[in-house]
Amino acid sequence: MTKVFRRRRREQPEQAFEQERAAPVRETGPWDADEPHPDNDRIDLGGLRLPHNPDFDVRLASVGDQHVGVVVLYQESTLQLQALAAPRSSGLWDEVKTKIRGQAKDLTEQEGPFGSELTGEIKAEGGPRSVRYLGIDGPRWFLLGVVSGKGTHDEAISEAFVDFIKDVVVVRGDEPMAREEPIPLRRPNEQTGEVADQGPGLNPFKRGPEISEIR
Repeated sequence: MTKVFRRRRREQPEQAFEQERAAPVRETGPWDADEPHPDNDRIDLGGLRLPHNPDFDVRLASVGDQHVGVVVLYQESTLQLQALAAPRSSGLWDEVKTKIRGQAKDLTEQEGPFGSELTGEIKAEGGPRSVRYLGIDGPRWFLLGVVSGKGTHDEAISEAFVDFIKDVVVVRGDEPMAREEPIPLRRPNEQTGEVADQGPGLNPFKRGPEISEIR
């Protein structure tokens, strides 16, 4: 069942003040939580803070009791996002690309908005499926995005997904983590304990951030 949660600002007041004083050094993200970045309204899932877009349906992907990624549904297309721990000394994208191409040899490498990416078709239940793999190396983290459906070739949907990724904030944390270990995610209410209610002033026809689970 899909539950609707309150949106919360991702920074405390003193943190927001620091963000106002320090302007972002880059035009777009994805951002590291410790670098200056725009103080936009985001959905706080712990290891990922996602831009709030009422047109997107955001779902947590879980393995057992662990939330390992998110799936964003939009216009008959999906964007899967997963944040992994990476070494300080080097990124993971080159290594991950090699692994992906070892399993899907027909993919083509090309330049995209985040650097090199892989596109093409993979074998799936029901027949071949068009996919697009985007990888972004950050400080001690790696963000993998996988687009499937119309978003692989429809320019408008593709741009919407790219804009979404550009406003993602990755929260790596200081805890020791193994190489390629998924950065932990959580449901919003696991931190705040607050669930939206149908109170006065709430427009029932305006969608908010919807977080359900895929297992």
